[in-house]
Amino acid sequence: MDTTNRAGHPLPYDTYRQAIERETLHFAEVVQGADPATAVPSCPDWTLTELTQHVGALQRWFCTLLAQLVQEPPRSRDVELGLPDRVEEYAAWVAAGVPAVAGVLRTTDPQAAMWAWGADQHARFWARRMLFETLVHRVDAERAVGRESDIDPVLAADGVDEFLVNLPYAGLFAPAVKKLHGNGETIAFQSVDATGGIGEEWRVQLEPNGFRLLPGAEADTAPSEAQAVVRGQAADLLLLLYGRRSYQETAFDVSGEATALDHWFTHTAF
Repeated sequence: MDTTNRAGHPLPYDTYRQAIERETLHFAEVVQGADPATAVPSCPDWTLTELTQHVGALQRWFCTLLAQLVQEPPRSRDVELGLPDRVEEYAAWVAAGVPAVAGVLRTTDPQAAMWAWGADQHARFWARRMLFETLVHRVDAERAVGRESDIDPVLAADGVDEFLVNLPYAGLFAPAVKKLHGNGETIAFQSVDATGGIGEEWRVQLEPNGFRLLPGAEADTAPSEAQAVVRGQAADLLLLLYGRRSYQETAFDVSGEATALDHWFTHTAF
């Protein structure tokens, strides 16, 4: 089986910039005209109002970090939001932030060194992170209003990698991640295409002091039998890792030890 374990930033920086613009406008279009009090099932205790404010506020915060190329963790996340007085105008407010986001991303050197909470201490980290934060919340909004979601499979595969690369550092805001340990167990996530053929694979190894995504070369020499394997289309795997789906759904072909998967998902809420 020919599989590739992704790592780093395989997509061009402009791809992230353009996709962020599309996803942000898509999100705004989904929530425009919807009842702001609509519950968002995949974000417990949130309504579309909270979700929309979160997306717009987070993008503005990311832009502030990028514009300043901050070199250490910020002490505050307070930024000038310019929130409208009426929640019905929040969708337009999100869309109105797109030019500023695009401008910051266009003028920022993706290779510029800066602080980031994840694995990559460069400006490009924030573009990649902003994309998947926005994309997943776009799906949250679509589910809330009863719309079907479509995710580009190339972006979805990159999102799987982005999640797994950065998850070991997420204990800052997801404390359960710090308790994800093991004794060398390996869990494999395999993407499949529309015909069921195996595409890319990501292997994570649980160790006594934590866990890690195995680099490609190391994954190639890993034992052929992982403790658990989850196969599915890249878009489904992305939503699975973000807790928007369950590995018990028919979209996934699962083999191996369910206890290993239960242990993983119990500690990886993001």
